[in-house]
Amino acid sequence: MDLQWLDDVLTLLEEGNMTRAAARQNITQPAFSRRIRSFEDWVGTDLIDRQTNRIGLSPALVSNEGEIRALVSRLKELRTKIAHHDAAASTVAISAQHASVFSTFPDMALRAKNAHPEIRFRMRPGNLRDCVSMFLRGDTSMLLCHEAEGGAPLKFGPGVLRGRWGGDFLIPVVGGALRFSIRDAGAVAANTPAIVYPEDSSFGQILLHSERQFGTQVFSANAVCETAFSSGIRELVLNGLGVGWLPYSMVHREVESGALVSLANSFGKEALEVAIYADSKVEAAATLLALWNKS
Repeated sequence: MDLQWLDDVLTLLEEGNMTRAAARQNITQPAFSRRIRSFEDWVGTDLIDRQTNRIGLSPALVSNEGEIRALVSRLKELRTKIAHHDAAASTVAISAQHASVFSTFPDMALRAKNAHPEIRFRMRPGNLRDCVSMFLRGDTSMLLCHEAEGGAPLKFGPGVLRGRWGGDFLIPVVGGALRFSIRDAGAVAANTPAIVYPEDSSFGQILLHSERQFGTQVFSANAVCETAFSSGIRELVLNGLGVGWLPYSMVHREVESGALVSLANSFGKEALEVAIYADSKVEAAATLLALWNKS
């Protein structure tokens, strides 16, 4: 199996057209079609319905686009690791929630580099579900995430170690012109626009369980946007699109400068822990966990 075939398939999925896909790959359409046929021969089934003036993509191919992308990424990483292997340096792969990458990891990385100058990191950001999947598959040897303080930790086998970097809080904040209208009104109206978390996301579950106003669709009268991407919520809130709940570690500078206004006095806050999980079989991961663990 040629890795080029997978690149061709992904290009075809994006373009939905043989001619455009071939042009992007800088080859002729007949040559591109032959490479796609080679991939079909390797799989053992037709994945393209070839008709006059159009093609149809197999549902099996479309539904597995994410798996193909993950496989290509992992193969390219493997090729790079083999080609540029440095026995004197340790690279630790970490799957981490977007919020954790943005808010806490810079300080963690600085502490690690001070203690182990040769250490390198490969960050794999995502939502919590994807991060756990990467960790369980062995794509990463560490997992960094926010968890509800006092809640049950994630359940892994005995070979997984858990540590705690520190505490944090989810707080409701407002920015842009919206913070001035709220100040002038002297209160926060129930129909104030909100940027909310999906109820099945990690922060969404925490806010839903505590029935926090403006946290999820259920407790927001005017949810203008729903996303699990905390960094995206931060930018939307800064631009005055609505109230949003964010980790204090992610917005403390903006709160201190006045670019964001905390509404925690009115709507409370949710205590969090910054949790770290490590595969005990990976020496570098276990070493970092011992360094980072503040519990």
